[in-house]
Parts: sequence; C-alpha cells; structure tokens
Amino acid sequence: MEKQLEELQKQFTQDLEAIHKPEEIEPLRIQYLGRKGRLTAVLRQMGTLSAEERPRMGALSNKLKSYMEQALDDKAAALASVQIATGIDVTLPGRGLHRGSIHVINQVIGEIEAVFRNLGFTIASGPEVEDDYHNFEALNLPENHPTRDMQDTFYFDKGVLLRTHTSPVQIRVMESQGLPVRIIAPGKAYRCDFDVSHSPMFHQVEGLWVEEGITFAHLKGVLYEFIHTYFGPDIPLRFRASFFPFTEPSAEVDMGCIICGGKGCRVCKNTGWLEILGSGMVDPAVYGFVGIDPEKVTGFAFGMGVERVAMLKYGIDDIRLFYDSDLRFLSQFA
Repeated sequence: MEKQLEELQKQFTQDLEAIHKPEEIEPLRIQYLGRKGRLTAVLRQMGTLSAEERPRMGALSNKLKSYMEQALDDKAAALASVQIATGIDVTLPGRGLHRGSIHVINQVIGEIEAVFRNLGFTIASGPEVEDDYHNFEALNLPENHPTRDMQDTFYFDKGVLLRTHTSPVQIRVMESQGLPVRIIAPGKAYRCDFDVSHSPMFHQVEGLWVEEGITFAHLKGVLYEFIHTYFGPDIPLRFRASFFPFTEPSAEVDMGCIICGGKGCRVCKNTGWLEILGSGMVDPAVYGFVGIDPEKVTGFAFGMGVERVAMLKYGIDDIRLFYDSDLRFLSQFA
C-alpha cells in the first residue's frame, strides 16, 4: 500500500504540472480526492492491513491528501495571478462579433447608380484634387466670376484645389471620350461649410447626356423616372427657373414632401415641396472648352447631393449623423 501511495503522488504531480487552465483544476481534484477518486480507492484497502500497519498507512494517506489539496490550491492561485497580469480572464464568455454593413451613404449611392444604369447611363469618376480649369473655367466660371464665391473652396497652391462638385468629371469625359455621352459621376466633393445640413466633405451624383436631338423633355423624363423609381410613383415634381453658369436654361427641381404628403410641415416649411436637385441644358459655351460644336449637339446636366437624398428618404434632420460613427444610428441601415 505504501508503494501505491508513492506511485499515486508521483502521478498526481505529473498531472498537476500538465494543467494550464483554471477550469482544469476541479476535474483533477475530483479525479484524485473525490468519493470515487484514486486516493479513496487506495484507502479502501486499509481493512486488509494488520493492526500494526494501519496507523502508519493512515498517517501517510493523510499526509498525501494534505499535499494534494495544498498543491491544487497553489496551482489555482498561480493560474489566477497569470490572468490578472495579462488582463485576460479566460473563464469569461467570449465577446460577440458585431456584423458589419455597408454605410448608408454608400448604400444610397449604389441605389442611385442602379436606377441610372437601367436608364442607359454609365458610371464615370475623376480626381478629387482638381485644377482650376476643370473645376471652374471649363464650366463657364472664369476668374473673378461672382458664383465662385459661393463655392467656399479649399485651395492648395498654383490653382490646385479640392473639387467643389463632381462636374469636372463631365468635362474630362467629354474631352477624352467623344460623343455621345451619357454618364453619371458619383463621388466626394469639398466645401468650407459645416452645419446641420452641410458638411465640408459630402457626396454628389452629377449626370450628363449629350448627343444630337437632346431636349429639355428628355431631361424631365429622366428625372421623373428617377424620382418615381427611387421615392415612389405618386411623388409630384415641379421645375423652377434658376441659374447655373454651366446650364441654360437652368431649373431647380422640387419633389412633393414625403413627410407630410404635400400638406405642409416643418420639414418642407409648410410649402409641401422639398428641393431635391439642380438641372438644365448644357450651356453652349461649355462645349467650346471640350472641342464640341454646339450647333450639332445638345445635352442636359443635373446634380444632386447624396446626403440630401438620404435625409429625404429616411427622414434624417442632421447631416452630421452620417459621420459620427454612432453604431446605434448606422445599425438601422444594416
């Protein structure tokens, strides 16, 4: 029996050294010290010993039991101190991973692109760091033109700037592609403006269709199709005369307020209408910058702010929510 106790202690020590996790302590305790444990099995042999051997074997058994209990407690404390030192409690449940999603602005851009692709438009892109010529001059905005002051432009050196709209893409496409042109140009634009309805970085989708025989009726047809596809077939539209240096005639486009159904509310300032985009026929002067004969072709252009479209679609009243990275807000669009 004494030899069995020695072998048991040796095996216990080996098993204890192999433990590296706190949750493995209790199973080892039960294995050796439980009611059906290995030490208990050895102690059941006490009845077979002589009266002279029992006291000595009993003392050895109690000593081994105390050794095992102390060794298990020391091991548990050592593993706990390692957890505290590393700052990781491996006994805690794992952290759940939140499912990500496409940002609401990118979702809206993708939805707008899908509508215009179905209308035969292709997607075009251009540099966000532009030169003065493509951003202003080629769009019929010569130096000292008063509307340049409305752009609040971020300038670098030597006529280099952050584009104030995606209209320069239209100029670059007409320069390089030739006719006909039927594109939309989604992308980022930059202006020195920041409040509940403006951001210094924002997104636009601008459109251009130039070829023989294009009229204002084509412009209206395309915009009616977009609004009715994106916001609903019963949304009314109206065109208001306006001014843009690169289109003539020009028009602001309003849609019936989707909040109040045109009855008048705080959002539409009790008019029943919400401004959605600007548009017009391409000014013949613009064609001169890209080598196109204005006597042979006509075309129209339009532009809309993606954030504004998203705000109207989802009833959002503060543009800054799109950029605050608040998961409570963004998760609504997952």
